Amino acid sequence: MAEQVKHEHADSAEHAHDAEHAHDAEHAHDAEHAHDAEHAHDAEHAHDAEHDHDAEHDHNPLGAEHLFGHVKDADYLELPHLLGGHVPLPQPFKTDVPLFTVNTGFPPIDQRIEPLDLKFTKFMLMELVAAVVLVFLFVRLAAKLRGGGAPKGAATNALEAMVLFVRNDIARPAIGRHDADRFLPFLLTAFFFVAACNLLGLVPWAGSATGALGTTVALALLTFGTVVVAGMAKLGPVGFWLAQVPHLELSPVMSVILKPMIFGIEVMGLGIKHSVLAVRLFANMMAGHLVLAVVLAFIAATWSSFAFWGVMPASIFGAIALSLLELMVAFIQAYVFTFLSALFIGMAVHPH
Repeated sequence: MAEQVKHEHADSAEHAHDAEHAHDAEHAHDAEHAHDAEHAHDAEHAHDAEHDHDAEHDHNPLGAEHLFGHVKDADYLELPHLLGGHVPLPQPFKTDVPLFTVNTGFPPIDQRIEPLDLKFTKFMLMELVAAVVLVFLFVRLAAKLRGGGAPKGAATNALEAMVLFVRNDIARPAIGRHDADRFLPFLLTAFFFVAACNLLGLVPWAGSATGALGTTVALALLTFGTVVVAGMAKLGPVGFWLAQVPHLELSPVMSVILKPMIFGIEVMGLGIKHSVLAVRLFANMMAGHLVLAVVLAFIAATWSSFAFWGVMPASIFGAIALSLLELMVAFIQAYVFTFLSALFIGMAVHPH
């Protein structure tokens, strides 16, 4: 009997010990859940705060990303909300996997250069519009002047005046009277295409394709190709490259040392000149539209303050004045690009 009682006491103690452990485990489990819940709550608050910070950053009218978003290329048209807001462009050629991506090892640069995926963008649309408008205008001009009669009408006279300006004041002085007319079609195309793209940047909700480095690099490559082909056609494939080294009275030893160095410098300079041709046009057009975006962004930045009523009219008048300046800059940049192209062609066909 004593043994049975002792056994029952042992069982009771064991049950009590198990219950105590279960109770402690339950408390530990509850504490762990409470701790996890607290961490989850903190993480949720941190996530919300991060989203609020991002939203505040995204909606900052004077933020760099916001401003550059208005002037850079995109695969949509940015219209007012009443007209649809962001209207995506059709993508008949876009690939699911990029055909080419840039990996320079410098992440900031790589992020600015989008992968090649054949998407159709806003600036491509602007270039297409510029090309169609120019074809329409000059086909009509050619039809009117085909008979040899005097030009009539404001548009006809304006176009003829600009054509004569490019021929008489750009092409012939830079290339020479005998060779200039052969390159006039290229120079006229460059001048009017650049001018048309620049002017489209002043149209509300459109964009300036020359504000993209890809466009200006393509134009500069066309000029580079014209320079090289014209020089090789004039001087021969070998003579053109030999003409890059100026005639110098040097001893044979010094010629062997210096002429290869001069040749390398001149070839490098040929590439640098055309690179600057692209960067100059891109930088001027991008900077002009970015300044316009900043001036107008002051209106949104002061929307909820009393200063809005003073900033708003000043920003509007400033934007009008800058737009008139950009109207002049559109033709100046077209002139500079065409003049430098003619100058480089003239240097290629008349190296001395």
